[in-house]
Amino acid sequence: MEQRFRLRSSKAIQQIRQAGKSYASPLVVLMMLPNQEQSIRCAIIASRSVGGAVQRNRCRRLLRAAMSDFIKDLEKGHDLVLIARQGLLKATFDQIKNTTKKLLMESKLLNEPK
Repeated sequence: MEQRFRLRSSKAIQQIRQAGKSYASPLVVLMMLPNQEQSIRCAIIASRSVGGAVQRNRCRRLLRAAMSDFIKDLEKGHDLVLIARQGLLKATFDQIKNTTKKLLMESKLLNEPK
């Protein structure tokens, strides 16, 4: 995922977590909130419940790689937060990618290809 799509402000992330709409799966939680800009911004979080630093970094890398395939096709004007869950470490990359796609389609940010 490119740098320009990253959301780094902790205040904005906290606002999304409090006021945003959430969609959950056993691997990932997706939270979204409309923004005033005409762009997509995304933050990826892996808490200590996922594991140590190495496991958390691996989760973030996997989620960034999964999102990079979909980021250009998403509806503009939304901020996203992806939260890794423990099951993510045991999943294959295809499972992570499919789960991410399913959550994005469920949130209506990604339209199903015709």
